[in-house]
Order: sequence, then C-alpha cells, then structure tokens
Amino acid sequence: MSPTVRPVLRTLRGMAASDGAGVKLTRVIGTPQLPDLDPFLMLDEFGTDRPEDYLAGFPAHPHRGFETVTYMLDGRMRHKDNHGNEGVLVPGSVQWMTAGRGIVHSEMPEQEEGRMRGFQLWINLPAAQKMTAPRYQEYGPERFPEVELGPGARAKVIAGEAGGATGPIAQPATDPIYLDLALQPGARVDQAVTAGHSAFAYVFEGSVRLGEGEAARTVQARELAVLGPGERVVLEGASPDSRVILVAGRPLREPVARYGPFVMNTEAELRQAFADYQNGRF
Repeated sequence: MSPTVRPVLRTLRGMAASDGAGVKLTRVIGTPQLPDLDPFLMLDEFGTDRPEDYLAGFPAHPHRGFETVTYMLDGRMRHKDNHGNEGVLVPGSVQWMTAGRGIVHSEMPEQEEGRMRGFQLWINLPAAQKMTAPRYQEYGPERFPEVELGPGARAKVIAGEAGGATGPIAQPATDPIYLDLALQPGARVDQAVTAGHSAFAYVFEGSVRLGEGEAARTVQARELAVLGPGERVVLEGASPDSRVILVAGRPLREPVARYGPFVMNTEAELRQAFADYQNGRF
C-alpha cells in the first residue's frame, strides 16, 4: 500500500492580538478556536509596514518550560538575555530558543522604518526536559538549504528533510519538520511526514490546494489548515507566487499547565516558576 495522504481536517483564520509592549500581530494557534496542536502551543504572524505597530518591541520578559522559534522574513530584531547572549535576527534567519529552566530575554526592532514580518512558534518541551539549561540554535539565512522539489516548487528547509536536504535545526524530543514552500500555479509537492505527528500548513501568500483527489481543499492566504493522519502531505500551487509554511512534530501527550510565559505540567510547577522568577533564580 502507498503511504496515505493527510486530509485537511479544518481551516481557520487567526485573530488580531498584541504582545510585548503593544506589537500588533495575528495569533493563529493559541486562540479559543485552536488553543494548541500538541506539541505546538502558539503561532503568531507579525507583518506590518507601520513602525508604530512594532517599534515598542518585546522588552525583557521570562520564559520557562518550552521553546520559541522566530523566523524573520523581513526586518531586523535584536535579542538579549540575562545569560549574556545577544544577536540580531536578519531577513531569512531563524532563532530556535530552548527556554528550559528559565530565561529572561528581550526582542527589540533594529530598525525605525520599513517592513517587519515573520513568525513566532511556541513548541512544548517534555517533562524530562523542562528544567534543562537554556540554549539557542540560531542561524543566518545562508545556513538553510533551498531545494527544487519540482517545476515551480521550492523549499527552504529549516528543520527536517525535504528534497534530499536536511535543515540545520534539530530537536529529538519533538522531531520537527519546518519548511517554507514557494509554489507557482500547478506546482506540486509530495512531502513525507511521520505518521502520528501533528501537522499544519499556514498559507501566508497566494493560495494552495492541500490533499489529493476529491478530498483536496484550497487554502487561502492567512488561513491555517490542520492536517489529519497520514504519511504524506500533498500541496499544489493555486495562484502565482504562493508561500506556505509546513510544520509537523511528535505530540508529547503530557498534561499542560500554562500561564503567560510559563508552560509546565502541573499547577504546583507553575507556582514554582513564578516564585523562581520573582526571586531572581532564572
């Protein structure tokens, strides 16, 4: 039998939100419509030409118990943390931060005008890794392979494998795939995705057909498709210059206790996180 194609279970649009010191964004995962998609806790898309929408940035704030993945499409963002790490995310770069047992960091625009656009994804950590030491996997745009997947189809491989290329970012706990796909009309991609892993596709430019045969559905820009079980994801460009992120990962199937910037397994662990932060133990 050939591997089964994942169907689209549902599509949804994000909701307007603000975070940090008032940065305007669209929250796609982490809303009443879709509180999470184990192991994915939140997906934000930010994108604006208006400096007043992003200049306030994300001043120093804490995290514990999960990972943040920031993918910059346009603009420049400087990050600093309380462990002495500092760097600038430029267009095409990715920062995969494991907050682990605790970190306090800031993310501030390194520009006063122009476009700021990208994504931030939160990924849960298993209980056994929630109190690990914080660390970063941070790479500039030149580190991500870009491969042709067929006529009119191209992939930037951030994590996982596509078209014989492997992305530089690895996380054995959730074994993620993170691809940025560019599709022209009629261009087709057939991507292997591990059976049992949670998966979604978020179209951020143009439109894309997802699925195969009569079950295929057209997903428009600014729509997220939750994908059902299977071992393959089939995508086809439905309009010029379409782009979509395809993300998948192993679900943890553990209890989740979350409040603001802390994601633990129990309420007692959440209370401890607040106490540790307030007492300067991050």
